[in-house]
Amino acid sequence: MNISRVRSIALTLAAAPILSLVLSAAIVDTTPAYAQPKPGAGRSASRQSSKPKAKPSSVSKPTSVSRPSSKPTAKPSNVPGGQVSAGKGSKAKETVSNKSGNKVNVGSGNTNINIDNSRKNNINVNSRRTTVVVPPRRPYSRPPYYYGGHRYYGYHPYYYHPYRPYYYGPHWHPFGFFITTLAVTAIVVSANNQQYHYDQGVFYQQSGNGYTVVTAPAGATVTTIPSSSQPVIINNETTNNYYYGGTYYEKSGEKYTVVDPPAGAVVDHLPEGAKEEKIGDQTYMVLNGTYYQPVQVDGKDKYEVSYVEEESQ
Repeated sequence: MNISRVRSIALTLAAAPILSLVLSAAIVDTTPAYAQPKPGAGRSASRQSSKPKAKPSSVSKPTSVSRPSSKPTAKPSNVPGGQVSAGKGSKAKETVSNKSGNKVNVGSGNTNINIDNSRKNNINVNSRRTTVVVPPRRPYSRPPYYYGGHRYYGYHPYYYHPYRPYYYGPHWHPFGFFITTLAVTAIVVSANNQQYHYDQGVFYQQSGNGYTVVTAPAGATVTTIPSSSQPVIINNETTNNYYYGGTYYEKSGEKYTVVDPPAGAVVDHLPEGAKEEKIGDQTYMVLNGTYYQPVQVDGKDKYEVSYVEEESQ
């Protein structure tokens, strides 16, 4: 091999790397612009890949989704007609009627029940209402008033006049009245296996931290009655009965015993607590279950105890 050929081969081998670089640059220049990565793209991708992806908020702690309450939201009321409010702090109340007719308010979270509209005392009161009327001593000469399957008897003709409660003085209190202390003149009276306190024509029973006025229990006997007690007249005949503040007494010796209202008894006044009741086209006063017919005697407005019986009797 001659010297000139050796030189040609050596030059070719030396130029090969340079040619390779030139071809690579040409290839890079011909790459489309949209295919080229943007500056900093590599760093951004590397940063994103180095950090863990953020967990979605719904996987962590729920924010807007309320937790199920551990308390029952609504329980069906076991009291007929009661409506129970759901949820703590609700202002809705359940209205329940108890046996005595008082409305009981049971609110959410309440611990006290309002048994009495005026006092929060559960009172064991002799609630015997004087629905029993002593039958008339003499037959009625006037025909009864018929209405609703009942006959209403009276010795005097019906004469309506508005009911005006009579005030018996500071010592008298209406039924249901509550006081904390009794007067020193009060005495203990037993009737129907229960204990009462009596003072100046008013009967009390202990209730809570005080005493509540109750209807006079039939059979209770006392030695004195108020001096303003009214003798009872029935069909123009004076009896040995006396009336005061809605209560009737029968005198026996030196004692007075509480009795049921005698039919036909005419009294001048009715105390606080009576209610007007419309019966057909007539209006009667009802006090402790006893019906009083408004009448007029000698030009004065009065009330007569009406004897009521069913038509089937």
